[in-house]
Amino acid sequence: MIASPSLSSFRRIVIKVGSSLLVDSKKGALKRAWLEALADDVAALHARGCDVLIVSSGSIALGRSVLKLPHRQLKLEDSQAAAAVGQIALAGTWAEVLGAKSITAGQILVTLNDTEERRRYLNARETIERLLALRAVPVINENDTIATTEIRYGDNDRLAARVATMASADLLILLSDIDGLYDAPPNENPDAQLIPVVPRITREIEAMAGGAGSELSRGGMRTKVEAARIATSAGTHMIIADGRISNPVSRIADGGRCTWFLTPSNPVTARKKWISGSLELRGSVTLDDGAVRALRSGRSLLPAGVTKITGSFARGDCVAILDAQDTEVGRGLVAYDAGEAAQLAGRNSRDIEDVLGAPGRAEMIHRDDMVLKGE
Repeated sequence: MIASPSLSSFRRIVIKVGSSLLVDSKKGALKRAWLEALADDVAALHARGCDVLIVSSGSIALGRSVLKLPHRQLKLEDSQAAAAVGQIALAGTWAEVLGAKSITAGQILVTLNDTEERRRYLNARETIERLLALRAVPVINENDTIATTEIRYGDNDRLAARVATMASADLLILLSDIDGLYDAPPNENPDAQLIPVVPRITREIEAMAGGAGSELSRGGMRTKVEAARIATSAGTHMIIADGRISNPVSRIADGGRCTWFLTPSNPVTARKKWISGSLELRGSVTLDDGAVRALRSGRSLLPAGVTKITGSFARGDCVAILDAQDTEVGRGLVAYDAGEAAQLAGRNSRDIEDVLGAPGRAEMIHRDDMVLKGE
């Protein structure tokens, strides 16, 4: 049997919390004691130097109670209204319970489109990175108040996986109302067995997934397995664990029942593979010899080392990185539009505000958004 990893080996962890864990379905109120216990878990991870992100459902479930909306599938406009009311309470509560542990919470509202379109993806990624650098905990939720399509089951499972990918997290924990993946529906088959480790997602694994588990939950096991596919393909391990117990993350650390979905890769390797082989080139940047040496020593690309800009690209597009002989030395996601990049080529990073009329990023291409030949 393949052994599961140790929770202590992970340094950037996304924790997804579902509505049914946060909200009492009968009273429509937050489960305050449970949330405070989870905050203890987050504080323990934070204290040992982990970056922690939280993807939290619950705004619609809270708002529908305040607005006295029926406990059934809501119309789109009612879901949006409920989210608008509930999000205030949800964000305030997270800030309060984490603040009690001397941790600052930062709210980020995103949609799935924000994780798909590269410019918005880069903006969200940079906001997350800055919050983590400041030792804050980003609390992320889908922006249901401006949803323009039907709010579907499972969005936050998949959203959590995409957030984990965006943040280059090495672990995603889905806290659910079940303690993992079973080889048969446990509520129908008393002989169903928990699968502790899934080394690879196969058709057999997908066939074991079922439907939604509770009236407040949008997701079911099927969407969790889909989330596992997204996460593991990006180099992120994933756990499905029972969130109904107190201190659920501590329970995982102590060897509690759960299902691990493993990945043979890691976020850095997976991201480099995505940049080098999955994106269409939109242009190129040509460098002097000194800049090429700097990149090969592990540094980002600064404007001062750029001698020529070719193509019509937008911020976030993938461009080829060429040396003085026009030989491709790598590829990367550029931080400026082609026109801005041309103005900055050869200039010192200190001159960016003077050249563009507004502050900008010091790097033309950040090392995290770049892959060199041979990597």
